[in-house]
Amino acid sequence: MEAGVIEAFSEVWGTEELLVSFDSLNVTFPNRRDVPRKGAWEHVDQSPFRRGMHCVQGIINLSTAGPDDGGLVVYPGSQRLVDEFFDTQTDPSTWSTKDLFWLDQTKLDWFKARGCSPHKVCADIGDLIMWDSRTIHYGSEPAETSETIRTVIYAAYSPAKFASTETLQCKSEVFSKYGGTTHWPHDNVVVRKTRAILPDGTRDPRDREEPLELPQISDRLLKLAGVEPY
Repeated sequence: MEAGVIEAFSEVWGTEELLVSFDSLNVTFPNRRDVPRKGAWEHVDQSPFRRGMHCVQGIINLSTAGPDDGGLVVYPGSQRLVDEFFDTQTDPSTWSTKDLFWLDQTKLDWFKARGCSPHKVCADIGDLIMWDSRTIHYGSEPAETSETIRTVIYAAYSPAKFASTETLQCKSEVFSKYGGTTHWPHDNVVVRKTRAILPDGTRDPRDREEPLELPQISDRLLKLAGVEPY
C-alpha cells in the first residue's frame, strides 16, 4: 500500500489497475557460524515458454545494502538475451512451465561471452529495487566483514488484466487466510504452507493463524489483492 512503490510499478506497466504479489520478507543475520555458507545460485524467474516481459519483481529495502552486506546480484542485460539462449542453447523438450530456470557455469559462460557480468546492487534504507524476471539474478550472502542485519520485503505488482478468473479466486482464498504465494502477482501463484516449521520438522509453538497486527481493509487493498474487481 506504499504509494511510492505502487506508483513505480504503475509507471512500468502503464496502468493503475494492479495486482500485488503475496510474497515474503527476508531477515538475514551476518556472520552466522551455525549454518554453511551458500554460494551463488543464478536463475531466472520465468519459464522458457513465456516470451517478453511478464513479471517485474521488487525489493523494498529496510536496511542498508552495501557491497559487503549481501543482497541482490543481477546480470544486467541478460533479460535481452534469454530468448536467444533458450532457442539456441537448450532442448525445448526439457522446458518446464514452472517459472524458474537454473543456470550452471556452462550456461553462465554463454551470457558472459556476450558481455553480461554479475553486479551487486547497493541500496539505502527505503529504496525500491525492481528487475525484469528474465534477468539472471540471485541473493548473495553477507561477507564476513558485514555487521548489517539484512531486512527486506519482496513485493511485485502487475496488471490485473493479466490474471485469469481461476488465479483471482485463488488469490482471494489465500488473502482470507493471510497466506503467501510467489513473486508473481497474476500467475504462478503457488500457495505456500501457512504453518511455521522448526528445523527439526515440528510446528513452531509461536506460530499463529493471523498476524498480530491486522491489515486495515480498504477498497484499494481488496483490488490490489485480487479480492474485488476494478
